[in-house]
Formats: sequence, structure tokens, C-alpha cells
Amino acid sequence: MTPAIIGIAGGSGSGKSTVARKIAEALMPASVAFIDMDAYYRNHTEMTLDERRRVNWDHPDAFDFDLLVSHLEALSRGEAVEKPVYNYVTHLRDERTERVPPSDVVVIDGILLFVDERVRERCDVKAFVDTDDDVRLIRRIRRDMAKRGRPLEEILDQYLTTVQPMHLQFVEPSKRYADVIVPRGGHNTVAIDLLVGAIARRIAGDAR
Repeated sequence: MTPAIIGIAGGSGSGKSTVARKIAEALMPASVAFIDMDAYYRNHTEMTLDERRRVNWDHPDAFDFDLLVSHLEALSRGEAVEKPVYNYVTHLRDERTERVPPSDVVVIDGILLFVDERVRERCDVKAFVDTDDDVRLIRRIRRDMAKRGRPLEEILDQYLTTVQPMHLQFVEPSKRYADVIVPRGGHNTVAIDLLVGAIARRIAGDAR
């Protein structure tokens, strides 16, 4: 059976991961594999840490789309892949990888997921999580301080210089490619139920 590939895009802090988790919970006992687009940041080992900190990580060029597409193709063939593990402190990939097994459903989330046509073509269902800018900023501040050890000044500087401009230039326009728009993220149970229903029908159709 060919797995259903579900793409979930949206701005930083929009609640993409929450939506992905709730979809997985609702699809049980079907097996669900997760792919985070952040794992596919380019590995700039040739740069110093200070240089890597100045990279615009919110631009499409920051991602290794070739590797991401090849992994989605392998998963669609029922093959396992070795997903990179990205370290947000060093801005490099770890030496270890994470094995993603073949599954009934593959859920992938990322801010720039729908920017690349090849990725869009491989997504059976595309959802865009639409959340107010102020809510996303507050979530980003809390996450980056607690989980990534970044000071507030650095977070705000990155938001103003790259995150917000790139959101307006690339992320927001990619919303037009979505099959379903999910306002308010994980709190929108109606939209999530619609997504789950569409995915379940896709799985049932393949099973027949």
C-alpha cells in the first residue's frame, strides 16, 4: 500500500506540530511517521558558528530540498529513511540520524514546505496552519528561550530581520497551495476532523 503523505505548512509558532500530533492520534491504529522539515537544513560545516548564526534560516535556500524529496520518494515506495538530526545550538546536523520506518501515513511539517513544487506534488493532502502573528511570536520566544537556549534579544533580532520578512515573502504566499486552511492551529477541532476524514478515506481507498 502506498502511504498517504500529509504536508502541514504554516509560520513559525503557528501550531503545526500540534496539528500533526492530533492527526496521528485520531488515525490510530494506523501507523504514522513524522518528518520535520527543520531536519533538512543545509549542513554548513565550512562556516564558523558566528557565520552560521548570521545565515538566513527562513529562506528557501537554507533547506536541502533534494534530500527531502528523495526521502519522501523512498517513503512512498515503502522504504525506511535515515532522517538527519539538526542541532539548533550549533546550527549543524548531528552525526547520528533517526530512522523513519515505512508507515500507513507520513506527516511532514515545515514553514516553507509548499515553496518547492516537487514537495507539493508528493503531498496527498496539504494543510496550512494560519495563526495570528502576535501569537506566533510569543510561542517562538517561549520555545527558543526554553528549548534552544537563546537570549530574548537574539530571538527578537532574528524575528525582525529574517523571520517576519521571509514569512511575508515566502510562507504566507504559499498558503494558496493548501487544500485545507486551519485557523487557530491545534484548537480548531473542526478543521482537524475534516483533515482526518480526508486522510482516512485516502487510506481506505488504497486498502481496497
